Amino acid sequence: MIELLDLEHLGLQGAISSFLLEVPDPVLVDPGPATCLDALRARLAERGLAISDLRAVFLTHIHLDHAGATGHLAAENDALTVHVHADAAPHIADPERLVRSTRRTFGEAHDRLWGEVRPVPARNIRPWAPGERAPLRLLRPISTPGHIGHHVAWLHDRDGVLLCGDALGVILDRRAPVHPPTPAPGVDVEAWQSTLEGVRIYDPDRFAVAHFGIYDDFGARREELSEALAALEERARASLATDDPRLAEEYERETRERQAAAIGQERARRYFDVFNAANDWAGMRLYLKRLA
Repeated sequence: MIELLDLEHLGLQGAISSFLLEVPDPVLVDPGPATCLDALRARLAERGLAISDLRAVFLTHIHLDHAGATGHLAAENDALTVHVHADAAPHIADPERLVRSTRRTFGEAHDRLWGEVRPVPARNIRPWAPGERAPLRLLRPISTPGHIGHHVAWLHDRDGVLLCGDALGVILDRRAPVHPPTPAPGVDVEAWQSTLEGVRIYDPDRFAVAHFGIYDDFGARREELSEALAALEERARASLATDDPRLAEEYERETRERQAAAIGQERARRYFDVFNAANDWAGMRLYLKRLA
């Protein structure tokens, strides 16, 4: 059984989710940022659980909206094991570089958005690399680079659910269009398109995205994200001859308008005030400049 835990980031419902599984003991996939620790504790308590009851945390990747609380959880539960791609393991053991990179994007808002990031003790970390055995029988790791190189999706074989992190994009409602999250500096569109082609073979009954929810239209959403990435890449490539800031502002405005048509103006405004589409525009342009 997989349960969605709404972490109500900054009081906004439907922005960041964590997922609780019992396989057979309680584990979390992507515990969210440190600023959501109180909400995470509350969601667990509603199910008769505490952080001390958790057996493990499985990370799709280490961006702070997904993994920022992990060090706090390990500090409260010394028996907790943290499963993460081997390339990312050093950065949760020593998150200084990760935090420095995130601060460059979010500036003075960093601490308000994500809170304190604590290191995960090396003894708690279980690195996984493609080709190695699954760390848990019922959760199969699948390398899904693109949003970032160390991205991992976790397939719950028994329930037929693929826990995707950001690999299937941002889907804020069943009626909302897929938004491609392409922040700097780690996005790789070529790898991401290969990932989207490669995950066809799993054809899960349902898939779970951190932003936000569990859905059953995997094939359609996979194709939609592929098309959205290609369209953004083409649009950003055409912009490389100029540094006109109005292009980023235009992409931001259009993104908010498309999402607001499905989820309402207030929720769209509050979500994209944090996860700016302009940052995704900048990430795509940086990716293309590096290719050039």
